Amino acid sequence: MNGLPAANSPDVDVAVVGSGVVGLTLAALLARSALRVTLIESQRLPPAEVPTDYDLRVFAVSRASAQILLACGAWTYVEGSRHGCFRRMEVWDQHSNGRIRFDSAAIAEPTLGYIVEQSVLRMALERVLGQRANVTWYRPAALQAWSREADRLHIALVDGRRFGTRLLVGADGADSRVRQLAGIGYERHDYEQEAVVCNVRTELTHAETARQRFLGTGPLAFLPLDDMHMCSIVWSTIPAQARNLVAVDEQGFRGELTTAFEHTLGRVVAAGPRASFPLSKGRAQCYVQSRIALVGDAAHTIHPLAGQGANIGLLDAATLAQLVIEAADAGVDTGSLRLLRRYERWRKGENLLMQSAMDGFKYLFGSEQRSLQRLRGLGLNLTDRAAPIKNLIMRRAMGLDGDLPRFARSTA
Repeated sequence: MNGLPAANSPDVDVAVVGSGVVGLTLAALLARSALRVTLIESQRLPPAEVPTDYDLRVFAVSRASAQILLACGAWTYVEGSRHGCFRRMEVWDQHSNGRIRFDSAAIAEPTLGYIVEQSVLRMALERVLGQRANVTWYRPAALQAWSREADRLHIALVDGRRFGTRLLVGADGADSRVRQLAGIGYERHDYEQEAVVCNVRTELTHAETARQRFLGTGPLAFLPLDDMHMCSIVWSTIPAQARNLVAVDEQGFRGELTTAFEHTLGRVVAAGPRASFPLSKGRAQCYVQSRIALVGDAAHTIHPLAGQGANIGLLDAATLAQLVIEAADAGVDTGSLRLLRRYERWRKGENLLMQSAMDGFKYLFGSEQRSLQRLRGLGLNLTDRAAPIKNLIMRRAMGLDGDLPRFARSTA
């Protein structure tokens, strides 16, 4: 049910605050069970159709994430809408001769992943949730406070509406209201970089290949969209250059982009609207309290250089959904701290490892020390020639290996 429920709405099993991609996915997975799920969202009902123009925000969806979306029923709608895929990936360095190439065919897989616009994912997930009788919405609404009883939280919204829930999940982003009200500490580190995003048309086709060049000020990525001449670009750089890239006219921007990417796809012949946002990493001191859990950016944020932010958030959602559904089926309290700590142990170590890896890459490829520049070039070239290592990296990045929740594992 979309819209505004009655003020005396009955209690629910799980309340999810925030309806970004991670929150919607969690709700869609939970809704496949008998659990009663409600979402609290500050925005009004979004458009029912995908906009004609490409979104500025796109996600590099791993194979594991696609499997999660398939499990909740959303991937069918994504496949029927606008999306790109990448079968190959190339990474190279401005300050060395290092280059590495990945190809899904090397491990007998059809793709490495997909490039999907935020609006496409939101539309797909909204359609799934609209078909579930056990899903309700508070929209637009904002969380004000809660009080505790032994077996539930009593939720108060800003507009005065109230209801009870056994579990409250914060999927409300890096500035999470749930995290703040719970008094959970949060460590934030500013990378002193900004990401410039834009959709561009190139002279040559992208050939379903994701490409990234490491520049001295940060990485520049070209991500293939469904049109073979269209890419979404993410250019991470120092704030002063980011401001210039957003402010310069289109012709000037296209010229700078073409040069920075070494004419790899020929000239950039058209560029859409541009935007930039600051880059930082953050991590919550803990992911859970009794009857409280954090997922996605509410629990952690990372540098976008490998496009893994949404993927680890979706793994959070799939892991929590699995544990909550299993507990409900077994008659176990779905908001108990003992259960929620299983989720935290499962995901926190994996997420910290990913954050550390991204920090390591940023330091290694951002260093101006000649010795490190030579070392990273040598490392890229050696890894490129070591097929077993390359294949292991591919499988891990795709989500084909690792300690995955069942919703992320292929049943084929």
